[in-house]
Amino acid sequence: MGTSHAPGLHLRHSRGKGEPRFPDGPKADPAGSHFERRIRSFQPRRSRVTAGQADALQRLWPTMGLDIDGHRIPDLGELFGNSNPVVLEIGFGMGEATAKMAADDLGTNILAVDVHTPGQGNLLNLADRNGLTNVRVANGDAIILLREMLAPDSLDGLRVYFPDPWPKKRHHKRRLIQPEFLTLAAARLKPGALVHCATDWEPYAEQMLDVLTAHPDFENTQPDGGYAARPAFRPLTRFEGQGLDKGHVVNDLLFRRVQHRDQPSAGG
Repeated sequence: MGTSHAPGLHLRHSRGKGEPRFPDGPKADPAGSHFERRIRSFQPRRSRVTAGQADALQRLWPTMGLDIDGHRIPDLGELFGNSNPVVLEIGFGMGEATAKMAADDLGTNILAVDVHTPGQGNLLNLADRNGLTNVRVANGDAIILLREMLAPDSLDGLRVYFPDPWPKKRHHKRRLIQPEFLTLAAARLKPGALVHCATDWEPYAEQMLDVLTAHPDFENTQPDGGYAARPAFRPLTRFEGQGLDKGHVVNDLLFRRVQHRDQPSAGG
């Protein structure tokens, strides 16, 4: 155990100019400037990484990580080592909720996307510590992942929990849940796949409800056409609990991918 943190510590103190932060870990900008970003799904955040997170990134990334470079379509069965359903989660913070959902449903694979390096390392650490083989961590722009690297009808679900609300009106175009994004996501989701969004920013919740309701590829699972109660499979996060204590309102939205009449079923 005495040398397990050596790679991370070495890189932190003696990394030369221009050298990658984690030679065997996630790249700083995997897609570079090769792809147009009509919708930018993230703002890069590369803050302090602990020794444990650095060790996890170095040690586990080659087998549990995926850089979103836009140059290939990975075989999800090979990526996870099984043919179980795959759910895409966009934005997972420090990964505690993701790890809990993975542990509670070992028969579902979670492809979790984020750009927050400490969070990537923390989720890898949690998965490793708990023996979770159904988690893979993707690094980069979720839009490029959806558009360039995932095959049609390859996903069994989509989760977007507490995305950046971009509260200023002039920044609303940067919000992830928009018609263009939903059209892209719909092309990668199997008919019947569940789209689950949650936010504690009420104006964004209203926009989510409006655009999901108006989109022809999705239907609300709620008979009244409104918000859903938090389903048991979504854990209450520490961040969410703090917000609830302050009187924040959290809204969940549960929509299903519609199978149109002229659309062939997954079986043929």
